[in-house]
Amino acid sequence: MSLFSFDRCAVVAEIGINHNGSLDLALEMIRAAHRVGCDAVKFQKRTVDVVYTADELAKPRKSPLGETNGDLKRGLEFGRREYRRLADFCADLGIVWYASPWDEEALDFLVDLKMPYLKIASASVTDRGLIERAARSGIPLLVSTGMCDLKMVRSAVETIEAAGGEIACLYHCTSTYPALPEEINLAGISTLRERFPHLKIGYSGHEEGILPSILSIAYGAVSVERHFTLDRAMWGSDQSSSIDVPQMTEMIAGIRLAEKARGDGQIRIYERERPVMDKLRRKDTLGVE
Repeated sequence: MSLFSFDRCAVVAEIGINHNGSLDLALEMIRAAHRVGCDAVKFQKRTVDVVYTADELAKPRKSPLGETNGDLKRGLEFGRREYRRLADFCADLGIVWYASPWDEEALDFLVDLKMPYLKIASASVTDRGLIERAARSGIPLLVSTGMCDLKMVRSAVETIEAAGGEIACLYHCTSTYPALPEEINLAGISTLRERFPHLKIGYSGHEEGILPSILSIAYGAVSVERHFTLDRAMWGSDQSSSIDVPQMTEMIAGIRLAEKARGDGQIRIYERERPVMDKLRRKDTLGVE
């Protein structure tokens, strides 16, 4: 069964690299995401020496993982043993998991793990070689659209579909951290729904707080993805732009309420309105009931 439907919003906890290279922390984050009601967790996979230049990796950058940027980037990457453990743990809990590949070698690594989805990050959506290769994998794709105009989104969708790929969800996204209210543009969800009526549209948020993510449901988002952490004060580049366990709990409750409040659009008289109607209406001379 697909994670994505028009009936229920799929909530995705983007763990990304917030595990700080610790498998135990990653497992704890998965457990927390499952406990508060997330439907899926997502990770990121990079081949460090492909994604970053030697000069970039050699730059000084002190962290708990070493003294250089390379020490940090390599320390954040999980290998096959760790990913197998993540997959087994998610299967035991009953939560969906997948990851975003940032290069072809990482893509092949993830495909070999037979995950149910591959996420194309906003940074990769203009990488024709990568998205064509992902499309040909046969695994359904989730595509974020940060740093894109409509022409670029259309080109990515057409490229993926021409290569035989399936887009399970196309995410409206703004790649600023945090996104300012005037940059969020939730109406973009409606635009994507109009321009790509055959696709399901979601929202990948980077704003402070949770209100825009909840409001996205009213615009038709079938999935909400947010960066997730156990502690926003923890070391790591993405922690401060993530939401923590209490925020995720509140956001999911708000999403479920928003789904109910959105309704089906049919204008009707509700049964609970009828006694109010009998009490308050002085006349009914329209003859339409």
